Amino acid sequence: MSFISPAAIIVLSAGAGTRMKSSTPKVLHEICGRSLLGHVVTAARGLDPDELVVVVGHGRDRVTAHLADIDADARPVVQEEQLGTAHAVDVALAGLAAQGVEPAGTVIVTCGDVPMQTAETLRSLAETHAAEGNAATMLTMEVPDPTGYGRVVRGADGSVVAVVEHRDATEEQRALREANSGIFAFDGRLLAGALARVGSDNDQGERYLPDVLAILREDGHRVGACVVADHREVGGINDRVQLARARRLLNDRLLEEAMLAGVTIVDPATTWLDVTVTYEPDAVVHPGTQLLGATHVAADAEVGPGTRLRDTVVGPGAVVVNTVADGAHVGAGASVGPYAYLRPGTVLGQGSKAGTFVEMKNSTVGEGTKVPHLSYVGDATIGDHTNIGAASVFVNYDGEEKHRSTVGSYCSIGADNMFVAPVTIGDGSYTAAGSVITRDVPPGSLGVARGQQRNVEGWVGRKRPESDAARAAEAALAAMERKPGEA
Repeated sequence: MSFISPAAIIVLSAGAGTRMKSSTPKVLHEICGRSLLGHVVTAARGLDPDELVVVVGHGRDRVTAHLADIDADARPVVQEEQLGTAHAVDVALAGLAAQGVEPAGTVIVTCGDVPMQTAETLRSLAETHAAEGNAATMLTMEVPDPTGYGRVVRGADGSVVAVVEHRDATEEQRALREANSGIFAFDGRLLAGALARVGSDNDQGERYLPDVLAILREDGHRVGACVVADHREVGGINDRVQLARARRLLNDRLLEEAMLAGVTIVDPATTWLDVTVTYEPDAVVHPGTQLLGATHVAADAEVGPGTRLRDTVVGPGAVVVNTVADGAHVGAGASVGPYAYLRPGTVLGQGSKAGTFVEMKNSTVGEGTKVPHLSYVGDATIGDHTNIGAASVFVNYDGEEKHRSTVGSYCSIGADNMFVAPVTIGDGSYTAAGSVITRDVPPGSLGVARGQQRNVEGWVGRKRPESDAARAAEAALAAMERKPGEA
């Protein structure tokens, strides 16, 4: 039977998340490059639902704005008062009805604080629901220690006959390890009517979605269950400890995918990936490395150790060591670091070098060009096969505006040069060490811009007569005055 997309997926994201102890709404906390809500929405979109509804409440303005950024087609629906999960689903269906939509197929209800859930698991839930002809299907999990969880009690035919809370369970029921995950699939034609019959006669005075299961069973409908392969996939996030654990689990999943795709991860325990990172076979990632955002590491490239790259492309065979880069492009065979900082807009050509303690920003460096050490290159264009001497600075800011400098190809830039932008150094030119270049240097010329050296002889003896420097100078001068061969 071919897969039929759900009529709707409803994501419950209205809770306050007080245990996070944060001004940020719980579902907007991030792991591995996406918000918790972003992970759930991505998984939901993998099923291509007709409607995707996100129920918002606490921090609704921020959550709604974020939702518009990550999925403009998702429908936010406001739950003004958080009166339980059944009430939240009721609000979602009312929001769809107001738009003239009454889902008649499968409706999946999931949670916005369960970032490890996958499209594959939600699809398995929907397929089980359809194949068994259930009115409702629970996504369940088998946990090593189910203490505190509602136990799933099945009948002889495998259907769910009860969900018993831990405090109400018998010893025999407590021995069961299958528990409710809080994720469900429903027959949309039956869901609204069952919701209307859910009461709030409980300690919290709220309407709970699992009560729908008992109502459907009482009406003679079948309730089934689909067991998730790994119970950790459906673990919710309620505090920072669980957030960190989920980050570790998701990162391990991403690392495993990378290694199975041919990437060498030297030390998985100290390597972190975002879900949006891409790579090619035979890339090597050394310890203590973070690859974030839209970073791409090409074949035979080496990254790390001690490196953090965000939205950065590393070309084939390039080597990036002890580097921080954001929005940079490192060409094939280029060398970066150690201790380099590549800021947005940096483009390094094939075989180029940005060496030790080099910072670059909004600059293009040509093929084979080297900036070996202790330099700042900002708002500059440098041609091919040029060498930038140590301690060179492109002075790009006049206090109000940034200006651009251009250095041609096959140039040799002396150490300790300052280029006061805007200025152009022509192809094949040289500049002398210690120069402050304020005017253009024509092609093939030598630019020299430094004061005449003046030596004040005897200054140390007069000004510091009792110093070690004075005594050393006196001895050196005496040695110079002696004739060759004299003791």
